[in-house]
Amino acid sequence: MYTFSSKLKTLSFILMAIGLLGIGYGFLTAPKDIQDVEKLLAAESHGGHGEAKHEASSSSETKHDASSANHEVNTETKVEDTAATMPATDDTTVVAKEAHSEVAHAETIIKKEGHVVSEEAEHLEHLNHVLHQLQNKPWAAFYVACIFFMLVSLGVLAFYAIQQVAQAGWSPVLFRIMQGITAYLPVGSVIFFIFLLLCGFHLNHLFIWLDPEIVATDKLIANKSGYLNFPFWIIRAAIFLIGWNLYRYYSRKNCLAQDDANDNLNYKKNFKLSAMFLVFFIVTESIMSWDWIMSIDPHWFSTLFGWYVFSSFFVSAITTIALVTLYLKSKGVLDHVNTSHIHDLAKFMFGFSVFWTYLWFSQYMLIWYANIPEEVTYFITRIELYNLPFFGAVVMNFVFPLLILINTDFKRITWVIVMAGVVILAGHYIDFFNMIMPGTVGDRWFIGISEIASVLFFLGLFIYVVFTALTKVPLLPKRNPFIEESKHFHY
Repeated sequence: MYTFSSKLKTLSFILMAIGLLGIGYGFLTAPKDIQDVEKLLAAESHGGHGEAKHEASSSSETKHDASSANHEVNTETKVEDTAATMPATDDTTVVAKEAHSEVAHAETIIKKEGHVVSEEAEHLEHLNHVLHQLQNKPWAAFYVACIFFMLVSLGVLAFYAIQQVAQAGWSPVLFRIMQGITAYLPVGSVIFFIFLLLCGFHLNHLFIWLDPEIVATDKLIANKSGYLNFPFWIIRAAIFLIGWNLYRYYSRKNCLAQDDANDNLNYKKNFKLSAMFLVFFIVTESIMSWDWIMSIDPHWFSTLFGWYVFSSFFVSAITTIALVTLYLKSKGVLDHVNTSHIHDLAKFMFGFSVFWTYLWFSQYMLIWYANIPEEVTYFITRIELYNLPFFGAVVMNFVFPLLILINTDFKRITWVIVMAGVVILAGHYIDFFNMIMPGTVGDRWFIGISEIASVLFFLGLFIYVVFTALTKVPLLPKRNPFIEESKHFHY
């Protein structure tokens, strides 16, 4: 039996405490109204670029006022010159000329005031937009970390189901580790579902299609309202989360019951249950990626997006299995896990890193080549505003694993796998950051206290839940039909 070390438990509590403090700080310091935004923008404008923009704006306004004044003078001069050249007739003609001059002057003033009002309206609209972006920032940071850790546990659950259906002989010694990691799924699901409810109650602006005013004025979003509406959206979320957790509960129950059984009935139940779950998972995972990530940018869509999201959290899940396994083995509690098991996990890490890159390039290349305006906007935004994290994710998720894990010998070296695993997990967090942040905070992004604190909180919670679950049951399933093959797995 594994014992949760006091040091690791204390670390998990410290991470959660620091994370909560940082998350609270992020919400408290977010601007509350337009006045706060104006102060922030004024502070930003103290830089050279901001001053140049301000001077350019002032110069433009000065030129506009001068142009308007010249227009008024020219208009009056033309009228006077015309009056001087025309023969004097009677008072009616003079009155008409004066009235015409006054009307022209009034029209000029109205146009000028109308232009100023229009500029003020645009400025106010810009301030409101920035306010929503800055208010979204702590919410979006929390959302990225929340969905990332939940999907890591879901990916482990899917990997476990695949091993069951494939009747794999190498992996049963890792089953209890996978079940321990999936113990986070119920906890993560509850937090995530509450977050979705808060979105529906309009406490943030992450999903703009939840705003009735935007739906009323945006024809494209209005056409999707039959699918993108809060009641249907939240019902789908409940079905997905309940379905995944039900499989997690019953598959673990059957696996534990198999230890005390005299036959393989519980194993066969798990085989059938896993096959049905994988069908459910394939469908719900795709819809989930549309509902929870792609709908943040409701004007954009990609038919490849479901697979892309899957590849990102699936390789993260396998990496997590490898890191937890190496940690437990370092504590001397996994006697039957050998370098061949670690080598296989590292091969999956390498293979699915390449698979993620294939999907990343396929999605990017097809959209770039087609050059359809409503599609390329997605990548233009990320390349122009998120250049470093966008291409940095490619380096961390493809170039680095390719150079490190392509070597067969490196797949058996603990410190190499740990180093590669940490980079891969960080890289795929950034991948989710790239998917979510541009549609929620626009160009107001940076890795700050809210982002770091959210990751620390969920990391601490993940460590506590997972390693607590690992202490509840023996780490070796005794009566699995393939357990002896798995214990002696070598190549």
